[in-house]
Amino acid sequence: MASAFQAACRIVVKVPENGWANIARHFSASTTLSQLAASEPISKSASNRKVTMIPGDGVGPELMSCVREVFKHSGVPVEFEQVFVSEVHSHSAPISEIFDSFKRNNVGLKGHIESPFHDKGELQTLNMKIRKGLDLFANVVKCRSIPGLNTKHNNLDFVVIREQTEGEYSSLEHESVTGVVECLKIITRTKSRRIAKFAFDYATKHGRSKVTAVHKANIMKLSDGLFLRSCQEISELYPKIQFESMIIDNCCMQLVSNPHQFDVMVMPNLYGSIVDNVAGGLVGGAGVVPGESYSSQFAIFEPGARHTFSQAVGRNVANPTAMLLCASNMLRHINLEFYANVIQTAVERVIKTGKVRTRDMGGYATASEFTRAIINNIRL
Repeated sequence: MASAFQAACRIVVKVPENGWANIARHFSASTTLSQLAASEPISKSASNRKVTMIPGDGVGPELMSCVREVFKHSGVPVEFEQVFVSEVHSHSAPISEIFDSFKRNNVGLKGHIESPFHDKGELQTLNMKIRKGLDLFANVVKCRSIPGLNTKHNNLDFVVIREQTEGEYSSLEHESVTGVVECLKIITRTKSRRIAKFAFDYATKHGRSKVTAVHKANIMKLSDGLFLRSCQEISELYPKIQFESMIIDNCCMQLVSNPHQFDVMVMPNLYGSIVDNVAGGLVGGAGVVPGESYSSQFAIFEPGARHTFSQAVGRNVANPTAMLLCASNMLRHINLEFYANVIQTAVERVIKTGKVRTRDMGGYATASEFTRAIINNIRL
């Protein structure tokens, strides 16, 4: 034990040889270096880190209140810079305030902004403007079974990666003649290769073994054909990662029948929107799936299933799980690993115990009661 500890400490401090016996006596003979490292909350911070908060519409503000309450009781050294924007409420800040806030903070927590149904005026939604303005090209949704939640498939753990700055969500629609509407789907080689590389880099960094490209190249031969070829080209740079492709139709069937075959999935915009929600249903629904979006500079953490749940506003019934897991992932992203683990562990402990659950998880607890149960399970 003394020799292992001595070798590690030589890196950072010079200790006289005759001092090692005294130092070693402070540690149990069974203690390993990994145990020592794990026991130290090295990711605590002495000063507050400022992050952007976009509450969103529907139950978003209520879920953000749950996050604030849990952060407060956990002593998380984060200060929120809140910017409220909306397309359905008159009291909305200009979108430029979001861009300015992210230029200052680089990272944020976001609720979903409702996109109204209309065919007049501006076609590009606020959500799309934010993603394109910050170049948040990669959306990542983590679909993982939570112990204690009864679902058809258990022990799921796969990731859906979606390109979200082009494709069908390009807002390029027009009525060419009366009764005929054209909608342009934009696929570029540059962005297809970028999202493919992101997926393979993600797989490499997180110890994943396979990337599946989802497409419809058999029908959309040029656009999805370009996407698929780009993924194939990038895959050749990662020989240790298995690569496969799957048509979106078959992918949806395989997800509900045999989801364990998937590891990392990468796809264009619209397919990602569909697969995100199918995958979310496999692990417990919209209330439990966290997501995140990345550019080369910025990161936004938001629920993986993008629903405002507006019909539940003011009823205190929304499930805070997804937003709290987003907040935990955000803390991990800014190197506050200690607090991230504390909050995630508390959330998972409450769900696994099963005594306090919101209605979507088969219980009768309110959002406030569920949040209070999490606070009571926080172990600092």
